[in-house]
Amino acid sequence: MRLRSIGVVGAGTMGQGIVQTAAVNGIDVVFKEISREHLETARRAIETALDREIDRWAITPSEKKAHLSRITGTESYDDLRHTDVIIEAVEDLWDRKSEVIHDLDLIIPDERVIVTTSSTLSVSELARETRRPDKIIGMHFLRPVPKRALVEVVRGFHTSDDTYAVARRFAEALGKTAVEIHEYPGFVTTRVILPLLAEAMQTVMEGVATVEDVDRAMKLGFDFPAGPFQIADQMGLDDVLNSMEHLFQELGDPKFRPPAILRRLVRAGHLGVKTRQGFFSYNEFGEKTGGAIGGDVK
Repeated sequence: MRLRSIGVVGAGTMGQGIVQTAAVNGIDVVFKEISREHLETARRAIETALDREIDRWAITPSEKKAHLSRITGTESYDDLRHTDVIIEAVEDLWDRKSEVIHDLDLIIPDERVIVTTSSTLSVSELARETRRPDKIIGMHFLRPVPKRALVEVVRGFHTSDDTYAVARRFAEALGKTAVEIHEYPGFVTTRVILPLLAEAMQTVMEGVATVEDVDRAMKLGFDFPAGPFQIADQMGLDDVLNSMEHLFQELGDPKFRPPAILRRLVRAGHLGVKTRQGFFSYNEFGEKTGGAIGGDVK
């Protein structure tokens, strides 16, 4: 099966990244949002990201035009029926994801594979919302999607070998390296990174070092391309909090307990790169523009 087109439901930060990456790699994309306003917002964000690539001399204006020509927005599930693979990329909340997957199952052809982008939720449980559990699979993309080489391909209990092969070909068509994951809370990347982020936050809360110095220590000491606080900002602090709460509930391990400093930032609406303010401040391109937050958020 040659992947010529994909459908994407949800065009937030994750969905935008998948849409952009697919279009840049020559795949036609139909993405669905709940309103014309949301569609236009997403398209403007993708255009801005491509403009940034022009500024970096990574693409030309004519290439940008070609990439955008492969992208179509819609408010209707029906427009996704003809695409080869469907990707659900809505908020990582059970009610929202299960509703979308259930609706897709009723509308799109039975032979289509449905991909969920969840970083914590059970692929097997989501598959129970459908009549095709063998065709449900997880693909956990890391943010920012166009820049990250990895995608975790997560097999549910009933996921077939054929479905896994489709997901792996899709990952390769996006220029990604696929790692096969057998379902378990947090998979690999989320499960391993969250305790590091929590410990970094706890270190700051205890007054051991500042946010900037913790990031500097991990970057210079272990050759991290970004420190734990910048990583958290890139992931989205609300998503980090949701993932920690989910794994703490699922596994009962205190290493996943969300630190108070994280809760306070999320409650204040400081969600990281997506809101341009988290542990650090950022510009519209996701580049750091300011120093770390002060100690009053402890």
